[in-house]
Amino acid sequence: MYQRSVFHRIFRIIRTSLNGEQRDYTQGSISKAIFLLAIPMILELSLESVFAVVDIFFVSKLGEHAVATVGLTEAVITLVYSVAIGLSTAATAVVARRIGEKNPDAAAHAAAQSLVIAFVVTILISIPGVLFGGHILSLMGADERVVREGAIFTRIMFGGSIVIMLIFLINGIFRGAGDAAMAMKSLWLASLLNIILCPLFIHFFGLKGAAIATVIGRTGGVIYQCYHLFKGKGIIRIHRIHFNYDPKLLKSIISIAWPATLQFLIGSGSWIALSRLVAETSGTAASAGYQIAIRNFIFFMLPAWGLSNAAATLVGQNLGAKNPLRAEQSVNLTAQYSTVLMGAVMILFLFFPESIIRIYSHDEEVVRFGTLALRCMGSANIFYGLSMVMVQALNGAGDTKTPTRINFFCFWLFQIPLAYLLAIGFHMNAIGAFIAIPVAETIIALVAWYYFRKGKWKTITV
Repeated sequence: MYQRSVFHRIFRIIRTSLNGEQRDYTQGSISKAIFLLAIPMILELSLESVFAVVDIFFVSKLGEHAVATVGLTEAVITLVYSVAIGLSTAATAVVARRIGEKNPDAAAHAAAQSLVIAFVVTILISIPGVLFGGHILSLMGADERVVREGAIFTRIMFGGSIVIMLIFLINGIFRGAGDAAMAMKSLWLASLLNIILCPLFIHFFGLKGAAIATVIGRTGGVIYQCYHLFKGKGIIRIHRIHFNYDPKLLKSIISIAWPATLQFLIGSGSWIALSRLVAETSGTAASAGYQIAIRNFIFFMLPAWGLSNAAATLVGQNLGAKNPLRAEQSVNLTAQYSTVLMGAVMILFLFFPESIIRIYSHDEEVVRFGTLALRCMGSANIFYGLSMVMVQALNGAGDTKTPTRINFFCFWLFQIPLAYLLAIGFHMNAIGAFIAIPVAETIIALVAWYYFRKGKWKTITV
């Protein structure tokens, strides 16, 4: 009887979270608030990662050069993701604060101003990417065949930067408003379209078909988002008046967005440096194995991502409601859930990495390097779970500068030098780069936890 009651309660929470009902997250059970936000956020990101895993699965059938092309292009296109995530972080922080203050019209105005910034920034990023796709692959250390066959893939991906930017940004707006279910549905639509189109387009167009399918899939998701953002019945609804030039608000959003963008650019730059180091020191097979490992690592990190995004929303809304104690309690409880879940994933990565990699490749060298990469990265999973929640909590409060400084010191001044020292100085090659990842992430977790405990984030005004 007790078990039936527990399962009924769990099922009711899941159903409520997926319905997208408007709720006040500044009062009531904190545990329930976490799960109502986190469940759709986890599911939202899960299909995005399935999207990435399916992409690499079908591309892998074209050979290791195709996998290396996708991996190296994704490493560079992560720069676009970084700007998108930076703007999304700012939008979530400002929108959540206005929702916590019970001012949805001001939240809609902030959302519209962030869209204006996104369009301007995308133009500046996408044009160089389209024009210099082949050169970008060369700079990443790709061999001549990868550059020759992959340049068109890179150009198409950069040409579709606007939909990458918008799908991240608009979902950040929905999350800030507490409408995690809407964010989930839009990304599900984008991912399902890609999963359907990817094998079809690859069959007819080869590698470039994967890029075309990805852009079309994301475009479908953005159209769905825009309909609900402009015509829907949610708490956030943008009207033409919200686009009126507001220099003060634009400055406020940019002041939060640029450190957040730099924060993710620093992290992305570190991943790009490690991708190049692996390719240069150990060749195409090592690069392909590393890229497969990263895709799967990201997929299994979804619970922590969902929980960390829930923490950001709860921090922003509760600070807006002038309740910093509840904001802190929300983060501490979320961190506990995250470390437990990531501990379970760590066991999977430590004991069964080869079985995971063999799903994507039967090339023994690719499997060997992919297994080593996944095992090394997975060894610090508990700390990943902690760091993601703490960093997103700071971001949700609008304190994007502190995580940016943490990333700069831990990634660029520690992880990259350590990776080069181990890979080249100690002749460990790709394995040296793999080892540097969990070491740096553990330090990030401890430093982020320290700054969160200091509590300066409670005084940030957005």
